[in-house]
Amino acid sequence: MRRRIVFATNNAHKLDEIRAIAGDRLEVLSLADIGCHDDIPENEPTIEGNAIAKARWVRDRYGYDCFADDTGLMVDALGGEPGVRSARYAGPGHDSEANVALLLERMDGVADRRAHFTTVIALTEGDETRVFEGRVDGEILTVREGEDGFGYDPVFRPEGCAVSFASMSADEKNAISHRGRATARLLEYFNSL
Repeated sequence: MRRRIVFATNNAHKLDEIRAIAGDRLEVLSLADIGCHDDIPENEPTIEGNAIAKARWVRDRYGYDCFADDTGLMVDALGGEPGVRSARYAGPGHDSEANVALLLERMDGVADRRAHFTTVIALTEGDETRVFEGRVDGEILTVREGEDGFGYDPVFRPEGCAVSFASMSADEKNAISHRGRATARLLEYFNSL
């Protein structure tokens, strides 16, 4: 029997991505599936802190074992920006187009394009919390490339790849992405039980 667990997100793209990575090993419930329509705060100063806070929010208020993720894009030439503010880089509206536009504007003429994505997944089981991390290094492109993916995918090309995340199929991206790597560690933990 598959284990049922809540993924604390309202992002349909993330939910689809996690469900594809988990396959038939987990039954991943959304916040809507459990009747949670809360605007869960993300006020922590770190990616790990936000992931933990979101997972505990659901566990404390709804009683479900839960995992939550937070992801940041860190650009070397920008001192690690957008970092923990990646989803709200251009303002509070979670506007991916505006975020990408601001990033490209700030990177205009910058030679050092190195960057990395980090995803931290926090899992709450009862009173225990475990953390799983995934990272992928790459570079920021000068223009958008590709039609798939979401967020910064059109301007991020992973190291060793010829195309951006947005030019890859979902399976290709999930095999090497930061979220894919963090989720693989989460699944390894479940498989070890």
